[in-house]
Amino acid sequence: MPFSSFEVFLKSLKAHPLIDASISKSDYIPLDLSIHNTELKEVNISSSDDLEDFIWKHMKSHNAKVAYGGYLERRGIYQRSDYFNQSNPETERNIHLGIDLWIEAETLIYAPLEGTIHSFKNNTNHGDYGPTIILKHCIEGYEFYTLYGHLSLVSLEDLKVGVEVKQGEQIASLGTAMENGDYPPHLHFQIIKDIQDFSGDYPGVSNQLDLKFYRDNCPDPNILLNLF
Repeated sequence: MPFSSFEVFLKSLKAHPLIDASISKSDYIPLDLSIHNTELKEVNISSSDDLEDFIWKHMKSHNAKVAYGGYLERRGIYQRSDYFNQSNPETERNIHLGIDLWIEAETLIYAPLEGTIHSFKNNTNHGDYGPTIILKHCIEGYEFYTLYGHLSLVSLEDLKVGVEVKQGEQIASLGTAMENGDYPPHLHFQIIKDIQDFSGDYPGVSNQLDLKFYRDNCPDPNILLNLF
């Protein structure tokens, strides 16, 4: 599928790394958490501890520092939470709309682009984002947003809507499972063209019925990040 004009624009930008820039791309390893990964059948994915063990073993076996992936991945992990799970397969939300970077709690997060703080919130539903920050970007005539989920609670302290954020500025740190929605530590990063009426939150998981809209409104973050 050819890139849209917005995706071509994203690809033209030089983004600052979301985490420590000294970590090279060779230290990143893809991670498949989809329903098609047969290795997950042996893992209790409803337990954040068991899932964390699986992820860290995957990273260690590849001598990696960061695991990444997940865009448009259909996952079984959300079945543990009533917030996502519904009886109708077409309305069950299980298709991931962002990219995840799996790394230790307290890892610092940096703004990939200049922008302003649009909103922030602690989304406390089980399996939700936990502490979340959304930045607004106005670059070369394009207005869009980036979302950072599963942060530490301290990341939300002293924030103010409208404050300018410089490219490469530290904006947050990652939370533990106790504060990040009950997941192994990681960053959920998502690009959003139209934020609609959301504030401090935006769907990060879609059902099959709404997938076309969300796929168009939330393009592949790797177009900007260029991790692979």
